[in-house]
Amino acid sequence: MVRSGHSAPPDRASPAGRARQYARPSVQVFERIGGEGYEQVVFCQEGPSGLRAVIAVHSTRLGPALGGARFRPYGSEDEAVEDVLRLARQMTYKSAVAGLDLGGGKAVILGDPAELRSEALLRAFGRFVDSLGGRYLTAEDVGTTQADMDLLRSVTPFVTGVSRAMGGSGDPSLATAHGVQRAMEAAAAHLWGGPALAGRHVVVSGAGKVGAALAGRLAAAGARVTVSDVDPDRADRVAAACAGEVVDPAKAHAVECDVFSPCALGGVLTATSIDELRCAAVVGSANNQLADPSGPDRLAEAGVTYVPDYVASAGGVVNIAEELRGYDPARAAAAVDRIFDTTTAVLAAAEAAGETTVAAADRLAERRLATGPGRGA
Repeated sequence: MVRSGHSAPPDRASPAGRARQYARPSVQVFERIGGEGYEQVVFCQEGPSGLRAVIAVHSTRLGPALGGARFRPYGSEDEAVEDVLRLARQMTYKSAVAGLDLGGGKAVILGDPAELRSEALLRAFGRFVDSLGGRYLTAEDVGTTQADMDLLRSVTPFVTGVSRAMGGSGDPSLATAHGVQRAMEAAAAHLWGGPALAGRHVVVSGAGKVGAALAGRLAAAGARVTVSDVDPDRADRVAAACAGEVVDPAKAHAVECDVFSPCALGGVLTATSIDELRCAAVVGSANNQLADPSGPDRLAEAGVTYVPDYVASAGGVVNIAEELRGYDPARAAAAVDRIFDTTTAVLAAAEAAGETTVAAADRLAERRLATGPGRGA
């Protein structure tokens, strides 16, 4: 189902006007959502606040569709719709392969949060989330904050990752970084016979909350860390904190290292960048790292062990799933630790079947989806 909110056309000088300066979408939405099994796409607009958002529910087969709300200035409405659809589908597979009784969904808010974020806009978004009656659970993502989630909780109960003071699990980035490290350790065991990362060189591309936390964890584990980020000051701060080096983000993927870890936005693994990789493994937190469907085969042909992004980055959603049954930090950490086992199973299945790791992970997720909720991974 596609549903749209309505309001009077805004003045372009207003927040609403700035938010709507996009080309009209040409994505064939009905054809796309029907062909790939999406259950619901909701287009949300609220004129006075300038809210323009899209919520995509890919699947509720295993439970309510959980996925963060991304707030960023997309180049077009087409780009925003494409992003929310790809991310929602990935959330279905992320929860399934992690053994969670959760489905997949995502939201995107169009616009620059530095200009448009306001209490009125967030409350309007919260009302749209609430109107779905729990089919979609929102959370923090790129461009949104824990404070935003706390505000949304005042509008709707269908928000996760709220602060510990409100009984939630807090910022999910630390758990995501924990999970990426465990996936990296599983890849190390697969490649080098043991999970230790001491002495290994890891390039962390993207020094945001997850990338910064991951760099710190890797340094504490004895790894040599190189950092890149589009914000040079941020890269310098994170590198200094982990006694690491800084590299130009345009060249990060081509640095000779043991593990390349993409932790920024998606699409970094293109045909060109894969050819330029000089690493043994790719393990990172960025969503939708592969720019096109040829990526898994290209990585395999290049001899690069690839841990699928939705396997490696599941720590945040695993942590939030624990929140839904009464958050216990120790139990949540133990659940995130199991990403090591999931990654090991994916790598072993791919090797045994002579297939790409993406094909193996997809097969494990789809088997869980076919089995239904309450059965584990």
